[in-house]
Amino acid sequence: TTEIYTLSLHDALPILPIFTRYWFGLTVVFTLLGRFSLLSPHWLILSWETFVTKFHVWRSVTCLFYYPLSPQTGFHFLINLYFLYNYSLRLETGIFDGRPADYLFMLLFNWVLAIIVALFMSIPFIMDPMVMSILYVWCQLNKDTIVNFWFGTQFKAMYLPWVLFGFNMIIAGGGVMELVGILIGHMYFFLMFKYPQDFGGPSLLSTPSFLYNFFPNKRGGNT
Repeated sequence: TTEIYTLSLHDALPILPIFTRYWFGLTVVFTLLGRFSLLSPHWLILSWETFVTKFHVWRSVTCLFYYPLSPQTGFHFLINLYFLYNYSLRLETGIFDGRPADYLFMLLFNWVLAIIVALFMSIPFIMDPMVMSILYVWCQLNKDTIVNFWFGTQFKAMYLPWVLFGFNMIIAGGGVMELVGILIGHMYFFLMFKYPQDFGGPSLLSTPSFLYNFFPNKRGGNT
């Protein structure tokens, strides 16, 4: 007799917490839709003229999820997806475990700052700075954790954002997106954690109460 073992998708793959799940999934969907011209990339990117002058408000959302995928950018896109999956998951199931409203507030805060910077610096899509911002926050909250980098190098997590910034600046001639993400992540980390805890100042950031109405705190972690 032949025994057939079935494995459900639920058992085969871990269920991602809600915001990491949708951020990751929508990024893949919008990027592929744009790549195969099912949606025009021209309608997905952000610019001052279209957003402010023509009031195309949806671009503030689509510019987060869309990335201009091509043979030249494919590897960088996959690296971004890896960092998004890895560090958003660690934050949402770590310090923000059971506190979905607080994690959503962090994402919204970083997103608003990214949109403002993108408009003034003519950055058409914000996947890079958004991913770097959440990576930076995790690294600051886990400064002494040893992380692995390419070629077997190891160092403390607090240095990882700067290593990525320097690596991209030297290898790809970029670094602006990474630097913007670092500054955004530092703004959130400083206002939410460092200033109240290390300097004894008042809490300058707090999650709006209405977010708790939609995403109340819960025991047992995120689902």
